[in-house]
Order: sequence, then C-alpha cells, then structure tokens
Amino acid sequence: MRVDEFIPDSMKSILTKNTSNTNVINENQTSGDANGTNSVDFGNILNEKLQEVNDKQIDADNTTNAFIQGDDVDVHKVMLSTEEAKLSLELAVQMRNKLVDAYQELNRTQL
Repeated sequence: MRVDEFIPDSMKSILTKNTSNTNVINENQTSGDANGTNSVDFGNILNEKLQEVNDKQIDADNTTNAFIQGDDVDVHKVMLSTEEAKLSLELAVQMRNKLVDAYQELNRTQL
C-alpha cells in the first residue's frame, strides 16, 4: 500500500511543489561590499522568516475557523496547517533563545 493513497488530492499539489530553492538567498537580499564579496542583510532575512511564521499562524487560524463554521475543509488540512504553524513558531522561539544566549555570551566576554 502506498502512502500517497491517504493524501487528499488538495494536499498532493502542496506536497509536490519544488521546495529545493527555499534555502537559496535571493539576489535582492545580498549587497556587495568594497571587496566585491556579497554580504547578507541579517535583518531582512530575519524579518522575512518571521513574516512567514506569522503567515502560517494566520493560515492555520483561518483554516480552523472555516472548519468550525462548517465550510468544506478537510480535517487533515486543519491538523496539518495547525501543526505546521505550531512547529514554525516553536522553531522561531528556539532561534530567539539562541540569539539571546549568544548576545549574553558576547556581553560577558572580557576584552
């Protein structure tokens, strides 16, 4: 028995999208410095990723509300969007914790 037999048709298109370019930095996120090398604007990337987390939270909320109101929403889609939003938020919180720890470690460093 194949696993994709249990995947609803509406989710197959989402799962089969090409996600190999998600780690590629866009050209507009890099800027050249005086040496000709490219540097990445950390603030822009962080803002973009936090916006993606927010979008996932909003999508999960909208999907849940549509399911509660009785719209034609599959329960699997509700659970998947909710879990995806939960995991992305947990990852963002862990990233924040690591950044705060690194900042505090730098402040403790004696010159």
